[in-house]
Amino acid sequence: MRILVVGAGAIGGYFGGRLLEANRDVTFLVRPRRAAELASSGLTIRSRFGAATLSKPPTILAENLRETFDLVLLSCKAYDLEGAITSFGPAVGPDTVILPLLNGMRHLNILDERFGAARLLGGQCLISVSLNEKHEIVHHNDTHELSFGERDGTMSDRVRAIARLMQQVRFDVKASTEILLEMWEKWVFLATLAGSTCLMRAAIGDVVASGGAPLALELLEECRSIAAGEGFTPRPEFLERTRRTVTAAGSPLTASMLRDMERRARIEADHILGDLLRRGSHVPNADRSLLQLAYRHLKAYEARRDREKAVAENASSLK
Repeated sequence: MRILVVGAGAIGGYFGGRLLEANRDVTFLVRPRRAAELASSGLTIRSRFGAATLSKPPTILAENLRETFDLVLLSCKAYDLEGAITSFGPAVGPDTVILPLLNGMRHLNILDERFGAARLLGGQCLISVSLNEKHEIVHHNDTHELSFGERDGTMSDRVRAIARLMQQVRFDVKASTEILLEMWEKWVFLATLAGSTCLMRAAIGDVVASGGAPLALELLEECRSIAAGEGFTPRPEFLERTRRTVTAAGSPLTASMLRDMERRARIEADHILGDLLRRGSHVPNADRSLLQLAYRHLKAYEARRDREKAVAENASSLK
């Protein structure tokens, strides 16, 4: 099975690198600068589950993509989805399967409209990973799970084939018959974590120390109610685990969105909080909710970032 991994950043580089490490047929679709980095230094993974350095991993640029692949592993940020679709579109043939690992749910509608629902699986990954200053992939936590499945809950031949392909690879893989529920649960968790840590600009432990644990729990309940209203009621064990996580005293946990804000980067405000709010219009007092407040906080950050960027670009053009 020929696999095209769209991008070789933190997520794509980790899972694609682990597949390549296990001698699977992997090609990374990358931009010119990343292609040069990989050709020069290789792809390096640093993880408690074992380090790996893959010399000269196979790469291709979008303008050179002319053959189709069996599986497209898509792990871009949601705000880069339209550009990613344009770049990997030529790789999608009649039998190509697309496995997206994006957060939230809106990307499914976009990909369905572009490629047809029959080509698309549901998918998610549970991992904390980033690129360091050397462009190495650094795995931060004890989880590296990739799960996927048919959105109608069936266990199809193609899902079984992909699961077999990913066996004996250094990450945990699960072929799921409840992938949409799992994606909704992850979305509820991410929105709760991002909403609370970004609103307070602090790690979970600091939020708790400030007396803010009830804020995190109120956010969780709001997100839970939206998921339930959409027909995906989070399971009790998930809710209990999430309550413990977002109220853990001394926890250094933050959302990746907060880390992006702290380095003045782009964020997925619309995709993680905004889309959830849109679906939750049935929730009482939704226009005055904590989720609404957290979302407006993020949109204010985006407005300030855009304004400062425009000022800097204007100043540069006057030199």
